[in-house]
Amino acid sequence: MQATAETSSFLTSAREASAQLPDPTGGPLAALRQRGFERFEALGFPTTRMEDWRSTSVAPLAQSSFVAAPRDTKLAPEDIAPHTYAGTCSLVFVDGVFSTELSSQPDVPEGVFAGTLQDALEQRPAEVMKHLGQYARLDEQAFVALGTSHLQDGFCFLIPKGVVVEQALHVLFVSATPGVAAYPRLLIVAGENSQATLVESYVALHEGEGFNGPISEFALDANAVVDHYKIQRENLSTFHIATQQVYQGRSSTLRSHSISIGGRLVRNDANGVLDAEGISCTLNGLYLVDGDQHVDNHMRVDHAKPNCYSHELYKGILDGGGRSVFNGLIHVHPDAQKTDAVQSNRNLLLSSNSLASSNPQLEIFADDVRCTHGSTIGQLDEDAIFYLRSRGIGDAAARSLLTYAFASDIIERIKIDSVREEMEEFLFHRLPHGEIVRQAV
Repeated sequence: MQATAETSSFLTSAREASAQLPDPTGGPLAALRQRGFERFEALGFPTTRMEDWRSTSVAPLAQSSFVAAPRDTKLAPEDIAPHTYAGTCSLVFVDGVFSTELSSQPDVPEGVFAGTLQDALEQRPAEVMKHLGQYARLDEQAFVALGTSHLQDGFCFLIPKGVVVEQALHVLFVSATPGVAAYPRLLIVAGENSQATLVESYVALHEGEGFNGPISEFALDANAVVDHYKIQRENLSTFHIATQQVYQGRSSTLRSHSISIGGRLVRNDANGVLDAEGISCTLNGLYLVDGDQHVDNHMRVDHAKPNCYSHELYKGILDGGGRSVFNGLIHVHPDAQKTDAVQSNRNLLLSSNSLASSNPQLEIFADDVRCTHGSTIGQLDEDAIFYLRSRGIGDAAARSLLTYAFASDIIERIKIDSVREEMEEFLFHRLPHGEIVRQAV
């Protein structure tokens, strides 16, 4: 990559942000921002000449101009009520800025920190800086470098050893102002034998253009268990380029489910490093693409140690002129014997104009492993449609019922009732004859 004139406005905004932001750590945070600035200046935006980006052009994003988030955007509770989940505690960021008025106070055990990254840096700077920026690779990834250069605020979840957080936390990022770029940061550190559940969601309350570049870093210590759900429901003019980096310790368990519904150009990079024995890592996803939407899911799981398990299932439903990309890599290192890894990407095309590209990959350098990968791209089964029609169900309703069944394989894995029910309702409203589907299931 090379820096171009297209990066100038983004570099200018990063320089302005750094000059205005405090550094409660006394130097390390400012140094991290500067390192991100220098790497993005050197890397520039990725191009389609690069292997990892050959099917996804970010030129429309690079050629757009965005402004910094306003600090005084006011929303009423009823504005965000449709986007919250019953049974969870909501922490709300509006255009990347935390809103105390719209957020709930987390009911967490003593010793747990669940709040803004700014507060965490002031209250626990050494603990935060031990992990912040240590997992997401800004030296190699331009958008991680860009987000780090703008590092300002986000959500921090620090769970001490042996603590179970019963209440699910919901971090809601609301885009309220057109033309704004936001770079939310999430840091989740789960101590030994701890447990927690986190929902991360993105919505837009306008129809204008916007850019969200979230970076999530997960660090799980021995025997920690984290359930994570990401719901992306922004408008169809939004650019969403996200990186999720996971580092797991011995016998830890991560179950992460990502659902992409909105967005004009969406890129999700999900990466996991399994760096001790007995780890279980699940990275599942569902994407619904229509019109001129483009969704790109890139995944890499590094099996660095023996006796680890990983499972990745991504399913896509494409209609209209929608485009999707799936590129998944399981890399098994020489010492990672007894690896058990499964990777699958399945795409359902509802339109002759939609296009899905799929490239699951295995790189295996150990000789005692069980690894499988596969990909399917196709249309609805005509025999199944005929069977349903023979039972008195109309053609459109039969197709909707089969489409729902395809998507529900992922949705049914969501353990939080309110999140799962919202996704089911979305499908009922999205599919033709959704009421028939609702009655059938």
